[in-house]
Amino acid sequence: MKVLLINGSPNEKRCTYTALSEVAGALEAEGVEAEIAWIGREPVRGCLGCGGCAKRGEGRCIFDDDAVNGLIAKAEAADGLVVGTPVFYAGANGALLAVLDRMFYAASARLRFKPAAAVASARRAGTTPAIDQVNKYFQFNCMPLASANYWPMVHGQSAEQVRQDAEGLQAMRVLGRNLAWLVKATAAVPAPELEPKIATSFIR
Repeated sequence: MKVLLINGSPNEKRCTYTALSEVAGALEAEGVEAEIAWIGREPVRGCLGCGGCAKRGEGRCIFDDDAVNGLIAKAEAADGLVVGTPVFYAGANGALLAVLDRMFYAASARLRFKPAAAVASARRAGTTPAIDQVNKYFQFNCMPLASANYWPMVHGQSAEQVRQDAEGLQAMRVLGRNLAWLVKATAAVPAPELEPKIATSFIR
């Protein structure tokens, strides 16, 4: 079994990476392989809502780049998903949101029912709205959410400071263990049958 952890920070190995590494260590201690993938620092094109991905039917974004299609391939092959983000103006990193918009627009069916979790890192505040923002991608896609013994967040302005956040790191470890349990449990039971989507608007 394997979990993909996406580092949505523009800084490869700082606060968000430190939090994800703690989750990864707990997963591996439970016998679940963990891979941390970084979205990088290159500009990421946002989703245009063009529907090209649906027309192709390949579960890939029509704009072919590793930042999105490479992550889709990794996420599709994994049994669970963790997305980590720094806090930018009380929300998730914009580049990460562009990645997630395109990932879930193109490949939501291939990610459905995989257990998932969001984690956030911040110097001080804005973590809970950032976590809620990322969790919404999972919630609308029938992906069970893993939880911890507190909100999955760490605090610090550097990796060294995050390593001093004993409560935050404990939450990461608990999240990792709970996610390992959830991945194993869902693998043992077939996913439920999904009803055909009913789509309405407020004008009819």
